Amino acid sequence: MNIETKEDFEQRIEAIEKGYEYMLAYAAQGRDSDEGDGAAGSEVRGYLQKMNKALDGLGEVALSTVAQHGGELVEASRAFLDALTADGEKTRGAIQLVLIQPGISSQLIDNLNASIHVRALLTDLFVIDEALRKLVYKKIKKNVAERARPNTDTPPNTDTPAINKPTISRDV
Repeated sequence: MNIETKEDFEQRIEAIEKGYEYMLAYAAQGRDSDEGDGAAGSEVRGYLQKMNKALDGLGEVALSTVAQHGGELVEASRAFLDALTADGEKTRGAIQLVLIQPGISSQLIDNLNASIHVRALLTDLFVIDEALRKLVYKKIKKNVAERARPNTDTPPNTDTPAINKPTISRDV
């Protein structure tokens, strides 16, 4: 398994989830704009930029991550991966639209949060993340079971000395 691809995918998921969580908090603040609001105002743009970057090529990274588990899984999840890619592209487009605004209001972020594309993407990420975790867990469990099983192909070790059992004398 390519650890770099898996880690890249996990980091992208984390950036998207953290961005969404921050947007929920920002939406509740009732701000008219992010301009001139100091750190809190610039943070929303920072989270959106991180999400935008994480969404760039997300579909390809998801496909590569799934492919590490075999071609059969890729074929079985092709339609789902296509939906994830489309939801990611649509979400990225919405985020880019928000980022070009001179001021980002809480209302605008609330509307972005409510976008069906953002919600679909988050659900896609929850599904694929959980499915991949189950596959990895299943592989680990299988490997542990295989290692615990005695190897019947090798002959018993004859280099160990025989243990002499004490004998009981019946001569009394």
